[in-house]
Amino acid sequence: MRTLSKRSEFLAANRGLRFPTPGFVLLVRVRGDDDPTMGIGYTVSKKVGNAVTRNRMKRRLRALCRAALPESGIAGADHVLIGRPGGNDIVFAELGEQLTNALMRAAKKLAK
Repeated sequence: MRTLSKRSEFLAANRGLRFPTPGFVLLVRVRGDDDPTMGIGYTVSKKVGNAVTRNRMKRRLRALCRAALPESGIAGADHVLIGRPGGNDIVFAELGEQLTNALMRAAKKLAK
């Protein structure tokens, strides 16, 4: 897994598929190159809260991805998680279920 760092990578992912959940929005974009590694990026805007709140949300999103992406992630695709307001109030296990469901929906949609 590689971390997305350039703005152009995030903008490209924004043109991909979008799967909203109550805690975050998952963006998935198949890169189209022959590299099977997954890309992952996180973004949390100031609408979510102050710096402490945003950083906590990013830590939670990173932990979710470490647990779910190796099994459920889409090979050769970039995944971006956008934190939503109130995402820190949701129980971590429920966020994990949301991510798993969003990844399953993404895999099903890309299989068509």
